[in-house]
Amino acid sequence: MAAVPIVFQEALNLQQIGVPEASIKHGLTTMESDKWIVCVEPSQVTLVDLQNGAQVTRRPIQAEAAIMNPSQSILALRSGTTLQIFNLDAKAKVKSHNMPEPLVFWKWTSPTNLALVTATAVYHWPLEGAGAPAKVFDRHQSLGPNTQIINYKVSPDGKWCVLGGISAGAGGAVNGNMQLYSIEKKVSQPLQGHAASFAKIEMPGREAAQVLVFHEKKAESPPGEPPKLFVMEVGRDPKNGAPFRLPPTTIPVPADAAADFPVSLVVDKKDDIAFLLTKMGYCYMFDIHSGKTMYRAKITQDTVFVTCDQESTGAIFGITVRKGQVFRIQLNGQSLVPYITSTLRDNDLAIKVAGRLNLPGAENLYAAEFERLIASRDVAGAAKLVASSGTALRTPATIARFQQIPAEPGQPQPVFQYFSTLLEASRLNEQESIELAKPVLQQGRPQLMEKWLKDDKIQCSEQLGDLIMPVDAGMALSVYLRAECHEKAINCFVQRGEYDKIVPYSTSVGFKMDYSGMLSQLLFNNPQGALDLAKGLVNAEGGPLIDIQATAESFLSSNRVQETTAFLLEALKDNKQEHAYLQTKLLEINLIGGAPQVADAIMQQGILTHYDRPHVGKLCERAGMWQRAAEHYTEIADIKRVFKNSHQMNPEFVVSYFGKLNREQSVALLKDMMSRGPQNMQVCVEVAKKYHDELGSEELIGVFENAKATEGLYYYLGAVVNNSEDAFVHFKYIQSSCMLGQFKEAERVCRDSNIYNPEEVKEYLKGAKLPDPRPLIHVCDRFDFVDELTEYLYLNSLLQYVEVYVTKVSPQKTPQVVGKLLDLGANEDFIKRILMAVGTACPVEEMVEVAETRNRLRLLQPWLEARVATGSTEAGTHNALGKIYITLNRDPKAFLLNNMFYDPKVLGPFCESLDPQLAFMAYKKGAGECDEELIKVSHTHGLFRDLAKYLVERQDLDLWAKVLNRPEDEAEDAEEDPKRRQLIDQIVEWALPESTSADEVSCTVKAFMAADLPGELISLLERIILQGSDFSDNKNLQNLLILTAIRADSTRVAGYIDQLDNFDAKDIALICVSESHMLYEEAFSIYNKFAKVEYTQEKDEQVEMQVLAIGVLVDFMKDLERAKAYASQCDEKPVWSKLGKAQLEEKFPAEAIESFINAEDASEYVIVCDQSNEAGIWTELIPYLKMARKSMQENLLDTELIYAYAKTNNLTEMEVFVNGPNVANIQTIGDRCFSEGLYQAAKILFININNNSKLALCHIHLEEYREAVAAAGKANNVSTWKQVCFACLRAEEFRLASQCGLEVIKYPDHVDEVVTYYSDLGHFTHLVSLFEQGIGLEDAHIGIFTELGVLYTKHVPDKVMEHCKVFFSKLNVSKVVRACERARLYKPAVYLYMQDKQHDSAVKVMMERAPAFDNDLFLDAVVKVRNNEVMYKAIPYYVNTHPKLFTRLMEVLEDSVDHSRVVGQLSRTGDWALKLGQDYMKSVQKLNLSPVNEALNELYVEDEDYESLRKSIDSFKNFNMIALASKLSTHELLEFRRISAYVYRCNKKYSHSIDLSKNDKMWKDCIDTANESADGEIIDSLLRFFCETSEKECFSATLYTCFAHVSPDVALELGWLNGYHNFVMPYFIQTFRNTNERLKKLEDRTAPPKEAETAQEGIAQTYGNLGGFGGVLMIENGGGIPMPTTPNPSAGIDMSGFAQAQPQMQPGMMPNGGGMPMPQQPGY
Repeated sequence: MAAVPIVFQEALNLQQIGVPEASIKHGLTTMESDKWIVCVEPSQVTLVDLQNGAQVTRRPIQAEAAIMNPSQSILALRSGTTLQIFNLDAKAKVKSHNMPEPLVFWKWTSPTNLALVTATAVYHWPLEGAGAPAKVFDRHQSLGPNTQIINYKVSPDGKWCVLGGISAGAGGAVNGNMQLYSIEKKVSQPLQGHAASFAKIEMPGREAAQVLVFHEKKAESPPGEPPKLFVMEVGRDPKNGAPFRLPPTTIPVPADAAADFPVSLVVDKKDDIAFLLTKMGYCYMFDIHSGKTMYRAKITQDTVFVTCDQESTGAIFGITVRKGQVFRIQLNGQSLVPYITSTLRDNDLAIKVAGRLNLPGAENLYAAEFERLIASRDVAGAAKLVASSGTALRTPATIARFQQIPAEPGQPQPVFQYFSTLLEASRLNEQESIELAKPVLQQGRPQLMEKWLKDDKIQCSEQLGDLIMPVDAGMALSVYLRAECHEKAINCFVQRGEYDKIVPYSTSVGFKMDYSGMLSQLLFNNPQGALDLAKGLVNAEGGPLIDIQATAESFLSSNRVQETTAFLLEALKDNKQEHAYLQTKLLEINLIGGAPQVADAIMQQGILTHYDRPHVGKLCERAGMWQRAAEHYTEIADIKRVFKNSHQMNPEFVVSYFGKLNREQSVALLKDMMSRGPQNMQVCVEVAKKYHDELGSEELIGVFENAKATEGLYYYLGAVVNNSEDAFVHFKYIQSSCMLGQFKEAERVCRDSNIYNPEEVKEYLKGAKLPDPRPLIHVCDRFDFVDELTEYLYLNSLLQYVEVYVTKVSPQKTPQVVGKLLDLGANEDFIKRILMAVGTACPVEEMVEVAETRNRLRLLQPWLEARVATGSTEAGTHNALGKIYITLNRDPKAFLLNNMFYDPKVLGPFCESLDPQLAFMAYKKGAGECDEELIKVSHTHGLFRDLAKYLVERQDLDLWAKVLNRPEDEAEDAEEDPKRRQLIDQIVEWALPESTSADEVSCTVKAFMAADLPGELISLLERIILQGSDFSDNKNLQNLLILTAIRADSTRVAGYIDQLDNFDAKDIALICVSESHMLYEEAFSIYNKFAKVEYTQEKDEQVEMQVLAIGVLVDFMKDLERAKAYASQCDEKPVWSKLGKAQLEEKFPAEAIESFINAEDASEYVIVCDQSNEAGIWTELIPYLKMARKSMQENLLDTELIYAYAKTNNLTEMEVFVNGPNVANIQTIGDRCFSEGLYQAAKILFININNNSKLALCHIHLEEYREAVAAAGKANNVSTWKQVCFACLRAEEFRLASQCGLEVIKYPDHVDEVVTYYSDLGHFTHLVSLFEQGIGLEDAHIGIFTELGVLYTKHVPDKVMEHCKVFFSKLNVSKVVRACERARLYKPAVYLYMQDKQHDSAVKVMMERAPAFDNDLFLDAVVKVRNNEVMYKAIPYYVNTHPKLFTRLMEVLEDSVDHSRVVGQLSRTGDWALKLGQDYMKSVQKLNLSPVNEALNELYVEDEDYESLRKSIDSFKNFNMIALASKLSTHELLEFRRISAYVYRCNKKYSHSIDLSKNDKMWKDCIDTANESADGEIIDSLLRFFCETSEKECFSATLYTCFAHVSPDVALELGWLNGYHNFVMPYFIQTFRNTNERLKKLEDRTAPPKEAETAQEGIAQTYGNLGGFGGVLMIENGGGIPMPTTPNPSAGIDMSGFAQAQPQMQPGMMPNGGGMPMPQQPGY
């Protein structure tokens, strides 16, 4: 039976990736294309990316429906009437809209349009733009509100729409209705059917047809009438002909599916096939072109609710409802035609489908039909059949058949009809194209061939191009290019003159050819073409394809200087180091050849950098190109020589040139230029300016000073001084400025510069005695040489400059000037005048200090009083006046009290020595800034009362701490400081009682507290509070009194609590119960006192105090009995609740339960449940839980109540409670009961929640195995199946265990566990039986087959090989192989290795295990191994184990092994192994490998086979010849010694070879060896030997043979000495003839040329613009200096150096031996 014509496979299962079953249905799961599946779940949207391995993305989106764009990651969401579209890649909202009515269906009709269907109309919402959905048409009345819309399609041209839906019919039938709508005509046509789709199909002889394919079944049709398939064209213009339409075809519905109906119709656009899927899972496949049904099958038991197509492959996808199976259906092209012919028996359909889709299987049908048509003379029909047959009939034989048919009168030739039909239908193959071209070209109609080529109707080939070439070279080129005939395509390029296309083309196609010959040919015929080709060759991708030097020689040998230059410029543009010699030659041929402007332009571009710069520099110097010469020189002597002409150079060039020199060279060159006179000074100054940093200021200054160029030095330094940080530069600039009279510049630098050495400049200016001292004034002022400046001005009678300095320059330096003037004894009136002139600009403090140190303070009194009169508030001014007034005793107290501007820290110490009371007044005036000094003076002079009053009034705790606290370094047991005690007494007895300010009292109390004086503080507070005062009821003071007592004397606390009523009870009580005090009774007393109604009126506050009181009892005193009595006394719920919590903390759960019941408090139910469970008091817990359930519904309460029922075995009440309303976590409590062995209770709970997995385990523990299996079947969970299986196995219920085991081994991860468990119990037979049943499962996986194979190796070895062969494709080969090896079953192991392509392992097993060896298998495997080392291990194995098969092994391995290594292996094995491998080595000697050659040569020597040895040496020279020659030189056989001499000769050991030949008197060998050596000494020695041995004939033969290498004088000498005149005469005759011919050629060559050619003009014309280098190269440089031309002494350029690189010339040498042209090399 033929294979089915479709391929069905499951692509994915949505449930397995976590999509709930409820979400896999119509409306919630959508699949618009083969890229995405979208599933809407209750709280999220799941996106399955099919293009990335079904990657799952879950997004927390709340929506009713979601649908993904078919081509982009754009998601549309619907919730109610709100629609939103999001771009997931951009993470942005695209658009949104609120529909006026709910949607019933929606779908993407294209990547840019979303269709929306409501109960009344259809809308289109374009993705682009911000517009709202546009209404397209209203729903037809046949698709009323009771119709469920299941599909909507839009035609490819967007002008037709079809809407489909289903509705309930009579008798339970499902009716289908569709609405076909024309958007252009705005009309609708109702159709009765369930599914429809549009398709676009290719039609022969016309344009493509847009057809509607739909299923039709009318509701009124009689029962049993099958539905029909319609295919009709829509949208065709009647002007273009009638539309395509097929007659309706009956759909073959099976008998058991009479009530079935389609749910989807999907078109395979690739193959023009329609797939119809029905509700019952049937799939129908139709051919759209004929409407015939090609296949029908039931592919699933479930309903398919969503489908889509895959355009790339023509497959379709579908999803089944609830189960979520995503399947894929695709046409099986290999089986379609055989199926149609064998099953449907429709040959016509088979032929049409095979032709249209180019499918195999219809070859015989085509042949028979073709013969029938030919026999009936139906040429057109036969041609159409061939055209539609794909490649089945399109053969040369078919063409011959048409050529043999005679033409009908008035009709074209049949073969032309045939080709015409093929051209209309498809593209001609190679043979058809050739046969068509022959008559067309013969008729002179090449334009037809051109048209067919343009339309790609003919297949190009080399033969076709050869046919076209004589007619049209361009068309032939196109054919050659398409046919990839590279050589002929290149020849076409040459013929067409398209040289620039040759190299890109050959490079792109990887074609290699001999470009040198092509260039040589073009050079004489088309020099420009040769240049273009050469440029392309050197610019080829991957590197130049020609030798640059050889090519340049070729151009120059033809005297093509322009082309040579252009070629070299192109070839050398990459500027590589290895082209240095060619770069040099390029510049040389232009500099010497009369085109220096070209060389200058090349150097100007800077494209060449690796040439011989000194050599080119000399050439430039000779050409008068001074700047270029300087650029190329590096030696300072050469540079100086060139710079003698610096006046002819561009100054900018000169300046920039110094940047290329090092420091020593630059300085030397500057000195040389300056030594030639002032004409170079300006440029030298510019150089010094620019390279100041590089050359150094000292060197440059030295250059100018040595040349006595002060002006140059001034200009140079003036340019750099502003940016220089060199003190020497600044000094020298000041010095040069002064020397040239530029005093303003000197003053500017002295004023503004921070760099110069002030001491050095000061001394220079003082010594220079400048008429204007302002530079000196600035230096001294800036660097504080004021004393020296004052002395200089005073001694030089420049007093006016002193006054100018202090008034205009630096008034702040007045104190220094005045001090120096006082020291110099200046007039006081002059000093006062200066002070009054400076006025307030003079700093007071410094001036007062200067006067005080010289005891001249009273001198300043007028100046100070004048400053005060002007309103000065400076402290220094008033301090100085205060000192004067205190000293003069001018009412100092009034000054100290009333003056607000003096500094107490200055006048205070000044007054201490005069009057301490004045000092106290001054310090007190400091308002806290002088507290330290005030305390010190009070302690020193006993001013404690004043100090106490000051402290109370200040209210400064920090100040209090200074006087009350002990010093940190004072010991605790040290006696109290009497000064501190006196101060405290003054405070307590006098200062504080007199105070009426509450703040002062409060601050003082805080100070005593901070000073840790509790005793004094208590006494003070008792006096204030208990003895009656204005502060007796002050809450803060009462709090302070109690707190102080708590801290200092706790025995007083209880009394204070009884006496005082206005204190903070809660805060004080908290302090009492703190860990540092632990006054629990006092705290309880406080709470109990303030819980009474007379102290607390609010009921809530009273209860709060009671709770706090019992908290003291339970939290601190831990007296639960007293607490229980107190709770009974209060009888308040919060108190009981507090007591219950305390009892819980103390682990008394029963008592706590009682307290919580009294309090009706269930807040601590969690802890109560935990402790009750620990104590096991479930009976006491039940009432508490019932009480708690009255006030709250909590999961834990119901759960614990169920557990309490279970623990008390009250199963009846538990079952009633469980079946009633509750919020218990039954699963958790069930697991808990199960884990504690309460299986009956757990069974009740698991039955309640349908937890069949745990229920099955309960049945197991209750030994109810059948019920356990039934429960496991309901659970259908692998873990449950496994546990039930193992339990049944332990109970030896093998049938039940097998039933469960089959369900377990479906999952690969659990197979090993099943095997282990069965094996541990020893049930091997049952285990094998289980897996034998398992391989028959529908979803049997590879693990089952693999494990069965492993079990066979252990328990049934006879079945292993058969199992491996039958189920190899389903085995885990590595695991089964390991099992086979463990069981020593090597043949199955080898079989598996071979089938799994693990040839290395197969070979290894066969080598290690002799029973597994099979020569054919071994040879088949060894050539396929991945590790070549295995091959080398096989060689010794065969040598030692199977020597007769060794040659066969090496024949197989010949192309895979390293023969050198093989020979090495054989050599190490022994000579017998080499002998064994001799045939092998002969077969591989063609590779010319040294080890092979040496081994074979050794064997030949041992066998004395000199002929084979000589043949081997001649053919294969890759071996150690010297060693072989040395060995053979002493061989007893002459032929071997001759071979030794021959080998020496081959290795240029001519002397050794001749010596051996001499010994054996092999004179001919001697002569041939000497001639081959071409060594005059060897030949001379041989000639003398022959003379000594009187071998006259050999002497003459040597002269004849070695004629080219014998020196005439040697021949003449030997002939004369030995009397061999007749034997030497032929040699001399030939020598004279050769000499005569050479002289004649030399005369012809050196003759003057017939006409001279000015090369410079041609070169200048050609290279005005150098192509390929980005524009015109300028031909001038160096400021327009003309370039002198060098006359050309000969007709050509000397290129003798191109043959090989010349050594670099030393200075003074001339190129080519003094400029003479060298003779052309032979062969150049």
